[in-house]
Formats: sequence, C-alpha cells, structure tokens
Amino acid sequence: MAKNKENQHSEGPVAEAIEQQTSKIPSDLFLWAALGSMGVSLALKIQGEDTKALFVGQWAAPFLILGLYNKLVKLEGSNG
Repeated sequence: MAKNKENQHSEGPVAEAIEQQTSKIPSDLFLWAALGSMGVSLALKIQGEDTKALFVGQWAAPFLILGLYNKLVKLEGSNG
C-alpha cells in the first residue's frame, strides 16, 4: 500500500536528536530493566514493604513501552 505524501510528516530536530541517541541503547536493556523491577518489587513485598513494592513494580510497564519505542525507532527510523 503506497503512502500518501500529504499525510507524511517529519520529526522535529529535538525528536530526531533524542532518537539518534536512544537508538544506541540495546533493546534488551529495557527487558532486563522490567524484569529487574519485578524482582525488586517481589523482594520488597516479601520484606513487608508493600507501598515500595507497588511503586517499583509499576516501573515494568514503562520500561517495556520504552523498549518497544526503541525497537521501532531502530526498525523504522525517525521518519519511517
């Protein structure tokens, strides 16, 4: 399916600069960060630190989303 040139846009210089730097980060780092936050959350839960465990456990989803974004930038580039 051909892309319509009228619907295409380019990223701004700030987004391009950020994407160029973040694309250097290995994608599996985000997966390990998510797994690590789940592990730390479990350890905190076992120690009875329920509030801290919930706080740290919620980091897993953002790490995974950042990993997906990182992978997309690597595959598609800033401007697709």
